[in-house]
Amino acid sequence: MKTIPVLLVCLLLASCAAQKEETEPKPVVEVKVAQAEFADVQIAVHAPATIFPREQAAIASKITAPIRWLGARKGDRVAAGQVLARLENRDLLAQRTEALDRARADLASAEAALNQAQKNFDRRQRLFEQGAIPNRELLASQTELAQAKAGHDVAKQFLDLLENPARQQELRATAVKPEQEKIRESFLNAQIEFTEIRSPFAGTITEQYVYPGDMAKPESPIFTVMDLSVAVARAQVPEAEIASVNIGKACSFENVDRPEAKAQGRISVVNQAVDPARRTVEVWCELSNARAELRASEFGTLTIVTGAAPKSVVVPKEAVQFLEGTRRGFVMVVGADKRAKRTEIEAGESFAGKVQIKQGLKAGETVIIEGGYGLPDGTEVRLAGEKKPEEKKP
Repeated sequence: MKTIPVLLVCLLLASCAAQKEETEPKPVVEVKVAQAEFADVQIAVHAPATIFPREQAAIASKITAPIRWLGARKGDRVAAGQVLARLENRDLLAQRTEALDRARADLASAEAALNQAQKNFDRRQRLFEQGAIPNRELLASQTELAQAKAGHDVAKQFLDLLENPARQQELRATAVKPEQEKIRESFLNAQIEFTEIRSPFAGTITEQYVYPGDMAKPESPIFTVMDLSVAVARAQVPEAEIASVNIGKACSFENVDRPEAKAQGRISVVNQAVDPARRTVEVWCELSNARAELRASEFGTLTIVTGAAPKSVVVPKEAVQFLEGTRRGFVMVVGADKRAKRTEIEAGESFAGKVQIKQGLKAGETVIIEGGYGLPDGTEVRLAGEKKPEEKKP
């Protein structure tokens, strides 16, 4: 008989629980929303890219000699032709002084020989006119004079070349004897000129390998100089997307870690070979870098504009939840009944914090941009800023 009251109590409790479930309201989630709208969208190809300088040179000495002086350091900006280093050249200067002395002596000897040959020719010409000597002696004298003059000219040019290194190219362009050309090529002035290390172009010293007192050698660089006034973003574009990429198209680079470091440019190189391992094509984009915001080896994304899609449906990027590795995903749409509905979409371009929606959404629909992550389909929502029902005035 005692089981009947217990059974009645259980039934009563179950009934109360059921009534509580029926009467307890479901929670209303507050969300922020935005409307899908029309916008003109640029169609683009995106690829990872690395920054390279427009010009780069590893500057080394042409001769082996100790470094006497450095005129620039790592991080310095340098001008084209600026002297970056001077090598020890006192032994070369001594050799040149000795060579100058010999050249002056040779020229003095050549001048004396020329004067003597000229006097001999003048005397024999008078004798020939008087009929005192035959014509062959006059011709022999003319030959001696011509040889003496040629010897004098060679000696004078040689001395001029020693004393004026800047005239080497000018003299090299003149018609001279092969043996004299050999002399010029082995000339000491060239060696002395090599003791001044100059920058081949304007840029920045990014590497410094030696210091004063170190030995400069042709096989070892002294500096690395880069010209980053125009940077080059080199990217690997998938083979399937390369057809729309052409030289001259607009492109932009955005740093992965520093989104504010953006640069605009034009495509300058589209490789004609496909990388067989990656199935990609190398593309170069030249970027203006006048404010030196981009650095060599910087990594980011290269965007190449290939077309336009006017009046496309777009939503804020926060509204789209993508399936990993794809351009498909879903958005949570708020209907007139204030309930969230999961809607599958196919996305297109991403730009300026927005996403192009190719399929699944119409302009004017309301999408959740905050509070929609993990929200069950059909959940009742309240728009941010709206008052709760109990707060509304009767």
